[in-house]
Amino acid sequence: MTTPPVCDYEGSDYQQRFWEEGGRAYEDQAEASALKKLLPTNGKHLLELGAGAGRNTPRYSGFEQVTLVDYSTTQLSQAIERLGKSARYRFIAADIYRLPFGPNSFDAATMIRTLHHFSAPEKALAQVKDCLAGGAVFILEFANKRNLKALLRFLIGRQKWNPFARESVEFTELNFDFHPKSVRTMLNDLGFSIERQVSVSYLRAGMFKRLPIGLLMAKERVLQNLFSWTGYSPSIFLRTVSSGVPATLSEVQFFRCPACGHYPLEDTPPLITCDSCGRSYPVRDGIYDFRVKED
Repeated sequence: MTTPPVCDYEGSDYQQRFWEEGGRAYEDQAEASALKKLLPTNGKHLLELGAGAGRNTPRYSGFEQVTLVDYSTTQLSQAIERLGKSARYRFIAADIYRLPFGPNSFDAATMIRTLHHFSAPEKALAQVKDCLAGGAVFILEFANKRNLKALLRFLIGRQKWNPFARESVEFTELNFDFHPKSVRTMLNDLGFSIERQVSVSYLRAGMFKRLPIGLLMAKERVLQNLFSWTGYSPSIFLRTVSSGVPATLSEVQFFRCPACGHYPLEDTPPLITCDSCGRSYPVRDGIYDFRVKED
């Protein structure tokens, strides 16, 4: 089975270059503010999709376990350096279009700064839905094509694509902006109900970043509280709830074969082998590698 392409950060210094040295303290704190509004205060097992180097993981302190998923083992190794090796964390290298988890595995999930890399977002979101328990909270962030800057550029003729049109726009390879209504439709069609929206990063322009971070965040929090309903910011967070009857989380029968779908897959590091298709998945340096290589 051929899946859509993935954006691979293997070998990338993204965490250092973009976050630590890229002047992104405002964006980081703006996202933290949104998460604080939307995240459940506690839970058993949270799935962090597109976890990267674990930038947001410490914000999930109310959960007993956190499973971090990223396609890049480089990013996950950096997450281990940041978080340490602990029974509280699992580090999984996997393709979002072939998640290696069985049903009822998680009672919460987040996907932040990740959806914009998907050419087939509905397929990725369907994979997330399949491994969540009924009633699980799923927090999704997406890059909003209907933001104020895009609207202004379109109206004065400096941008060809229409921010009001429902289709996504690929502004560079595997980087997409989405219309809010399209994202809502996808989620509803998959069985997610949307509870709350928070619009984020209103003050991303360089002229605003000259302000002290404390003052900048005070303004951001006011804008989030007053104008989130409008959905005209560059980034939008949605708190959604998965349909279905709440069930006891699967703790022992946790993994599913991402190649053939066989379930359950026994957790037998340093090598996990599927009894159905015979594929094997190594566990190296604390990272489960469930990436499927096409024959």
